[in-house]
Amino acid sequence: MAAETNVKEGGDNPRPTFSILSTVLFLFPFIIFVVAFLILPTISIFVSAFQDPLGKFTLQNIKDLFTPYIMNAYLLSIKVSLFTAVFGALVGFMLAYASTFGNLPLWVKSYLNTFSGVASNFAGVPLAFAFISTLGRVGLITALIQQIFHINIYEHGFNLYSFWGLCLTYLYFQIPLMVLLMTPALEGMKKEWIEGAENLGATNTQYWLHIGLPILFPTILANTVLLFGNAFGAYATAYALTGGFLNIVPIIIGAEIRGDILHNVGLGYALALGMIVIMGITILSYNYLQSKTARWLK
Repeated sequence: MAAETNVKEGGDNPRPTFSILSTVLFLFPFIIFVVAFLILPTISIFVSAFQDPLGKFTLQNIKDLFTPYIMNAYLLSIKVSLFTAVFGALVGFMLAYASTFGNLPLWVKSYLNTFSGVASNFAGVPLAFAFISTLGRVGLITALIQQIFHINIYEHGFNLYSFWGLCLTYLYFQIPLMVLLMTPALEGMKKEWIEGAENLGATNTQYWLHIGLPILFPTILANTVLLFGNAFGAYATAYALTGGFLNIVPIIIGAEIRGDILHNVGLGYALALGMIVIMGITILSYNYLQSKTARWLK
């Protein structure tokens, strides 16, 4: 299957084009990966969510999703995800703006981008252990505050193993992720827009209020939605940090399927199906919002 050669008009470099069969062969490993780790597990979850322990069809698992215990778990997961998404998006946008348009030294920009790339992928058990070692009851910072200022932060209401502690931990990777997502969008803002606004007498604040932010708003909102989905599906960090005592949906799914205390596999699959629905809405919202600004930031 030889590749055909197609020369662009006005160009000297030949550009190879491939047949449909060649393209399919190149995409075959990716197709296998998607089928094996996305499509088949999703089908399995969907089928199992409507089965009882004997494998018979039932709607009881779906009905159990609307019990107060499960609804509170979904509500808690949404609260954690929403707070870390909004706050992470706000702080991350400001850092990305400072890195792109601020007069920062090159080494600061380089450090910020490097740190964001590492921190956005630093999650799970290592992240939980790092926060426990730093802000736990006998953590380094906790001990230093106790020794220097004679203040026990846990006696004054702080608790790393609570809702706010989990939010603080999630922000460690949410903020850098927003920096990585917003930096290309900010760099895509055309200089002609700024110059045109300045020539018409607009200040920097007026430019951002009337031109910059309206153009970037769908992207900011889309990235906030992406941060929401990123936090909503997190499991290892929350489980390692709270020991499973904070009832968010991923932890309950693990408890139901693993069967340490709870054991209702069908309900676990129904919970997972609910998460898939929420994540699907999140992804569709992200793609829709991104398409709104794609024509401006080309």
